[in-house]
Amino acid sequence: MSLQKAEVEKIAHLARISLSEADIPLYTHHLSNILAFVEQMNRVDTDSLTPMAHPLEATARLRPDIVSETNQRDHFQTIAPQVEAGLYLVPKVIE
Repeated sequence: MSLQKAEVEKIAHLARISLSEADIPLYTHHLSNILAFVEQMNRVDTDSLTPMAHPLEATARLRPDIVSETNQRDHFQTIAPQVEAGLYLVPKVIE
């Protein structure tokens, strides 16, 4: 797919990018090359491939779900300006 000058100007306007007249042919060429590469990738037959979440057969190491720290909520809340029923009270910022 080859872009035209007007299409590149429209893309630049939508992206709020200012391009000089001298830069437009260069951007037209580069963007056309990118779109040609995307078209080339779309032609690749991927029907026999299984979708993967990760390119490597890696699994995450899991740790046991046990508590490893002591509960220090009361200690942390002693320095808070306002606390009620174990919750931090903060001023309302949206009306």
